[in-house]
Amino acid sequence: METIFVFKVSRCTFAPVMRDKILSNATELFLNYGFKSITMDDISAHLGISKKTIYQHFDNKTSLVEAVSLYVFENISCGIGGICALKKNPIEEIYDIKHFVMEHLKDEKSSPQYQLQKYYPRIFNTLKKKQFELMQACVKDNLFRGVEQGLYRTTIHIEFISRIYFNCIVALKDKEMFPLNNFSMNALMENYLEYHLRGICTEKGLLTLNKFINNPT
Repeated sequence: METIFVFKVSRCTFAPVMRDKILSNATELFLNYGFKSITMDDISAHLGISKKTIYQHFDNKTSLVEAVSLYVFENISCGIGGICALKKNPIEEIYDIKHFVMEHLKDEKSSPQYQLQKYYPRIFNTLKKKQFELMQACVKDNLFRGVEQGLYRTTIHIEFISRIYFNCIVALKDKEMFPLNNFSMNALMENYLEYHLRGICTEKGLLTLNKFINNPT
């Protein structure tokens, strides 16, 4: 009985470990090469396991893509939450979030959001709703604190700006509008953040903003 019990425990602990390993490696491949181009064969070869093992944890590629999308979202949400909890200067906070997201999405070189929208629209729409809820809370808090600290103008319409901010970020990832051959995602984000902040900053806020523009990290 003791041997059987130990065997059952080992099987129970093995499953989540293997699932996490598949999820982590698939995330790396998808973000580097794209959701469309990476196949289940590529993932099994990369991990050195059979496709059968992958299918024990994920029914098909679509379910794996969905799991990866939520996995990345949760990791980014956690990181953004940690940055926001520091209650830094609101302008510095925006740039810290930008650097964090770009790092975790591999500078978006595979255009993950655009590929989701094109090839997995259901997953894209689910993810977009989650992103909107996260960003609304984060951006509104940033705007309120910026106004309180005299960095943003008191006349700004916070509800409008928080929503237009989200929609502009989504639009930047449209590769038909902003093809990678002409626009790097990092340059797009830098230009957009300056555009956004110059529209809402006070003279005091512009002094802080200029430090980030003149001394990019």
